[in-house]
Formats: sequence, C-alpha cells, structure tokens
Amino acid sequence: MLALSLAAFALALLPAVLAAINLTLLRTPEPDAASGGLVSILIPARDEAATIAGTVTAALASTGIAVEVLVGDDHSTDATAAIVRDMANADPRLRLVAIPALPEGWTGKNHACAKLAAEARGDRLLFIDADVALAPRAAAGLAAHATRSGAALVSAVPRQRMETLGERLTVPMINFLLVGYLPIAMMRASLRPSLGAACGQLVLVDRAVYAATGGHGAIRARLHDGVFLPRLLREAGHRTDLVAGHALATCRMYRSFGESWAGFSKNAHEGLATPRALPVWTLLLAGGHILPWLLLAAAAVGASSGAATFVAFAALLVSLGTRMAITLVTREPAATILLHPLGVAVALAIQWNVLLRKKRAGAALWKGRSYPVGGA
Repeated sequence: MLALSLAAFALALLPAVLAAINLTLLRTPEPDAASGGLVSILIPARDEAATIAGTVTAALASTGIAVEVLVGDDHSTDATAAIVRDMANADPRLRLVAIPALPEGWTGKNHACAKLAAEARGDRLLFIDADVALAPRAAAGLAAHATRSGAALVSAVPRQRMETLGERLTVPMINFLLVGYLPIAMMRASLRPSLGAACGQLVLVDRAVYAATGGHGAIRARLHDGVFLPRLLREAGHRTDLVAGHALATCRMYRSFGESWAGFSKNAHEGLATPRALPVWTLLLAGGHILPWLLLAAAAVGASSGAATFVAFAALLVSLGTRMAITLVTREPAATILLHPLGVAVALAIQWNVLLRKKRAGAALWKGRSYPVGGA
C-alpha cells in the first residue's frame, strides 16, 4: 500500500507543480493604445436564437480597437438569422453572412469559419462561439498581446458558467487539463506542433498568416479546431500563445449532463481517446486524483498502514489543492472543487466510451450533423 500511496503522491504532484508555474505565466492581456487596425469578430451560428443577441451585443460593445462583427447563419431552423438581421439594421458594423451548403469533406464549424474569414475585412480575425460574451476590452487586449508577443494566434478559455450538476462534473476539466498538464513555458519557448493548444471558443489569428496557412480550410475534416489550428500555424513556423481568459469573456457551453457528454465525446475523437494516449492519461489522472481516495477508503477499513495512509492523505490534499487554485483563479464555481475526483472519473469514462464503443460512439454528433470518425 505504501508503494501505491507514493505513486499517487507523485502523480498528484506533477500537475501541482505545473499549475503553480502556469498560473504565474497566464495573465489577462491589457490593451495597448498603440494597437491599431481592425479586428473582425467572427461568430458561426447554427440554431442559436437563445444566445445570439447577447453574444452580438457584447461583441459590438468592444472598446479600445475598431471592430466589425460577422455572424454566419449556418442553416438555422430557428430565429437566429432574423434576430441578427434586425440588429444589423441598427449598427452598420454588424453583418449577417449566409453560409452555403456544407460540402463533402468539411465539418460544419470549420466551413462556417472559413466562409466568415473570406468575408472579413480586419487585420486580425477573432473567432468566438455563439455562446461567448466578450468583455469590452477583450478584442483590444488580445490584439495587443499578439503584437507584443509576436504570436500569430492567441487563445484563451473564457470563464465557464455552470448551473447544473452535469456541467459542474464535466466542464472544469478544460482548465484543469490545460493549466495542470500543459507546460506553458515550454510551449512559449518552442514551435513544436505538439505543444500547440487553443480553446476553440476564443481564438484570435493574424489574417495574413491565416490565409497563408489555409486556416480552417487546411483542417476542414477536423472536429477540434482548438487542437489543430495552432498546430497548423506552428508547423508553418508561427508562434501561438495562451493567455488567461476569465476576464476576457464568459461562456455557458452546455446546459445538462447529456449535452456535456455529447460535446466532450465529439472532441474526444481528436483528443485523448486514442489507443496510445488514453492509457497514459488514465494513469496520470486516475493515479493522481482518484487513487488517493481509494487508498483512504482502504485505510478506513484497516487495510493500510499508518505511513501509507499519511502519504495517501497528502496526495489527496495536493490533488484538491491544485484543483482549488485553478478553480479560484479561473473564477469557476467553488462548489466544483469537491466534485474533482468524480469529474476526473467522468472525463475518463467519456474518453474510454469513445475509444471502445466504436459503433455507438464512433460518429461525432453535433448540431444535427453526424461526422464519421476513423472509419466508424
């Protein structure tokens, strides 16, 4: 038992150290009076009538830099287009773009983003999801950071709003994995594609670099632009970066456990759910964040020595302490901290379900569209 406890402590310590470093490096970018040009805020939208007005209003309220806002209506069956059209009549900076029929070989979001980019006039393209509300200084801050850092792509994770238990079990893993397991310092010092990371909810890209690399068109068949767009740019020799996003935007990406399961399953196809990666991630996550609880349960029934119990308890404190630091800094609900081991278990269940149940989970389903993955 002592050996298992020591292993659990070591596996919990790794993200604790990385998080301590990363939380000092990830800062909210401040606008710069010298930053000029035009930022095109591009919003692909498909059946987003419930949120699109708020998203557009927040984007148009951007300060510190000139913006235009383009909304791509991707064959919505609700009032999305009508809402945007009415708003555009009152503000010439807003345009509604009708997205053509989805061609074979494209995923929906990539197609909509590519069409919006072709219509944009800005020097920089700021892609946001239709449920993301920008803070007034967000566009200016991201543009200023891109100028200061020389990064062709700058991304951030918006502050995640979660109201149901299902959301609170799943959504916090986004920040936990990025802050706890991505070496930000190494990412900034290297152009290695494998270190490229972004959050597809909020991505600023230099327009010239986007055009030269092919942008979303070059990753047209992919589902996870947050993974493949920064890798594309890094392969072409361009820097990409991550910044703190909790003060830049807010987002409520899902509204139930079912939506969360489906959404994270979609991304799992191109994320952790591979035969080579998932066993490693299972060792890291289960070993560092679930095993300490199991060892303490064993101790409670007298199946562990005092030393093993002490080390297991230390591992649990390190695990929860890491989650607490990330949660508080990113302004996620504090109530999610004690849900951490369950959240890790659910995240791994999603990944293993996608990997093992090819017939049921082998096709990514989203927004009424099905995308076969890996020949499934």
